[in-house]
Amino acid sequence: MKRDERQHLKENELAHTLASAQEFLGPRTKSVGLILGGVVLLAIVAGGVALMRQRSQSQGQELLADALVALDARVVPASAQGSTGDAPAAAQFGATGTFSTEAAKLNAALPKLKTAADAYPDQPAGITARYHMAGALAALGRRDEAITAFDDVAKRAGANTLYGRMARLGKADAQAKAGQVDAAIATWKTMVTQDAGDLPVDAILIELARAYVTKGSASEAKQVFTQIVDQHPDSPYAQEARTGLENLNGAS
Repeated sequence: MKRDERQHLKENELAHTLASAQEFLGPRTKSVGLILGGVVLLAIVAGGVALMRQRSQSQGQELLADALVALDARVVPASAQGSTGDAPAAAQFGATGTFSTEAAKLNAALPKLKTAADAYPDQPAGITARYHMAGALAALGRRDEAITAFDDVAKRAGANTLYGRMARLGKADAQAKAGQVDAAIATWKTMVTQDAGDLPVDAILIELARAYVTKGSASEAKQVFTQIVDQHPDSPYAQEARTGLENLNGAS
């Protein structure tokens, strides 16, 4: 077949295809227009949602950053004495960025952390803010409030996420200091037997052993101290575990 004949056939096929498409779309122009309009509208809505989400995440990060500035501020006791010729401690003047006590710093950070946590409760910035808020409450001795906040973090972050596991550990520590030793022991035991992921098992074990000592459960405490010494000999808690074993063996 000659080249010009093949070209002619292709042109006929294209014309036939276009004619068929026009014949199909002709009576359906309105419907097709509505469909295309709907697709465009969906694209606009999706873009708007993505933009709003990005903006809210940015605002959440700004609130969190503002709270962490207070939480990470220096503590300079008003009675602190510097070297001869030094200016008095900044805290004596109530200078921005310093606090005279740890409690004053935490009390200043708390409302900022709560604002960030409540404004964006399910976003990473809000979850992070609530975790730090729970820790501040625990450090201030407001342990019932801390336990509730840690529970909220675990619920929103997910039990198997890093913040979820850290919140459970924070809750157990708050429970132990509040005298709820059995509840704390149950949490620590569960986390030791489960895959703790990127949480240090030796740190969980030493908390468990301390709780058993507090409870007066010498046998259980010995088992956990022994586990630390045998399975984590290079742990920073290994010496404490050896000392704990010596004390318990000497008392028996």
